[in-house]
Amino acid sequence: MERKLIEAAKKGDVLTLQNLIKGDPLALKATVVFEGDGPLHIACLGGYVGFVKELLSLDPELAAEVNQDGLSPLHIASANGNLEIVRELLKVGSHLCFVEGRYGRIPLHSAVCKGRKLVVRELLSSSLESVQEMTTRGENCFHLAIMNNQFKIFKELVDFVIRHEKGEILNNKDGRGNNIFHLAAYGKQYEVFDLLLDENFGYEDIVDEINSLNKNGLTPLDVLLSNDTCDREVEAMVRASGGKTLEETLSQQNSMAASNNPSPNQPQQQQISQPFRQSPSDKLLEYFKFNKLNASPSKVRATLLVLAVLIATATYQSVLSPPGGVWQDDFWPIANSTVKQPPRHSAGESVMGTNKPISYGLFLLFNSMGFFMSLQIIYLLTSGIRMQFEMRVSLFAMTVTYDTCMVAIAPDGIIRIFFVVVSILLPLIMPIVTIAWRNYGNVRRYSSVGTSSGSA
Repeated sequence: MERKLIEAAKKGDVLTLQNLIKGDPLALKATVVFEGDGPLHIACLGGYVGFVKELLSLDPELAAEVNQDGLSPLHIASANGNLEIVRELLKVGSHLCFVEGRYGRIPLHSAVCKGRKLVVRELLSSSLESVQEMTTRGENCFHLAIMNNQFKIFKELVDFVIRHEKGEILNNKDGRGNNIFHLAAYGKQYEVFDLLLDENFGYEDIVDEINSLNKNGLTPLDVLLSNDTCDREVEAMVRASGGKTLEETLSQQNSMAASNNPSPNQPQQQQISQPFRQSPSDKLLEYFKFNKLNASPSKVRATLLVLAVLIATATYQSVLSPPGGVWQDDFWPIANSTVKQPPRHSAGESVMGTNKPISYGLFLLFNSMGFFMSLQIIYLLTSGIRMQFEMRVSLFAMTVTYDTCMVAIAPDGIIRIFFVVVSILLPLIMPIVTIAWRNYGNVRRYSSVGTSSGSA
């Protein structure tokens, strides 16, 4: 029954829906307990207005259901820009404007990110308060508009809050302490500066935020100047509005303190509360640092996968070509010889393993740790993809060939026995150790939170 409902939703077949409900009045209720998209989600995605109307007339509560991706039907319709479906859903109630999905985003946030101006207007007219809602990362709709290069939507939102005398929302900061000026500088959204710093702009208090510091101790002008393609006209505009770098702010504070405290016997620094000051190297690091708040899970996954493949390649190659190379001949020392002879060895064995067994042992142990850990990362990141069985076979084959090569080049004796044991145990132990370490970190984190709560 559930499959037939889903198929009907994919086609927008209202007649089939009606027949299915006549045969089983509880069919819609049953779809709620299953994972994946429900019929209303699918109908909203396909843009089937008639099917959506029929579903809502049968069970309005479906409009509040969130799928496994953290999206309600209104999220989907808003992102797609289907104004007619949005209006039908809002007839159920304006409370749907506050249904939170993944990262705490509401339907207005989805519409803003996709630049759906008409839908944004409809959602705001249905619920004025939704413009103040923030995600779990502290982002409001203004932050999201800038981050997604949606200047027209940003201007629409600005006009809305100015018209309704809610301009103070523009001063809000996100979870990293960035206001809209910081984000505009990061994203090179120079139209934002041009709009907000215009002398005819309707909310004067926004200019007070032009020298606000984020959690990295940077002003918007600091961020602006860190861009290689910084627009000098925009820099001049920011400076004309009172914008300064952190260094200029500190210098001005010191000068004012010196003029107010001319006596050399009284320390100036006692009167000044200086914000955190970054060195040029720290600013460069911050500019290129991975942004974990703004990066999507797919980008994080792609980055980790590339790094894991590079590590696996480098460590695999190190086993094939160990430091010092391998012996090219077989040699057994001659007994009672007075001539200095090399140690006993066989062709293909590691030169370093024969001459410096401890150093070679450390090299091969940590090289193996890096190799097996990178394979573990690849294994986790490729879970759930198509041709998963083939991927597992490939990883297993790499493990076997690595172990075979590692044992083959190790000299005879204790070292070879040691690495036979390592080649068997290390691939099994590494996943267990990482899981135990991650669980231990979570326990410590929860314990610290519980302790701080108890003391409070």
